[in-house]
Amino acid sequence: MKRKPPDRKEAAKRAALNALKRAKRQAERAGVKLSDWEGEFLGSVSDRLKQFGRAFGDPEKGAPGEALSAMQHVKLKEISAKAKGEKKPLQRRAFKRTPKA
Repeated sequence: MKRKPPDRKEAAKRAALNALKRAKRQAERAGVKLSDWEGEFLGSVSDRLKQFGRAFGDPEKGAPGEALSAMQHVKLKEISAKAKGEKKPLQRRAFKRTPKA
């Protein structure tokens, strides 16, 4: 009996949906109040994933086999960190030039 190779797009979709559910569940269990924008973000992204299989339309915003764009990944990580009670990471700065003496 031969098996079909795994569908990478379907796997990315399932992984993204699970990550969204996990972030929402963590926030509820921890009693963290998500802002209206964050709640709407989680809901709308999951709806788009279920309907279209990916949450962004512009192919330049993410890899072809991914379900979430790069910025959606970042926002999802921020929401997950907020739900876990972690502090916001410091913004990384570019290298500074030192004045020549």
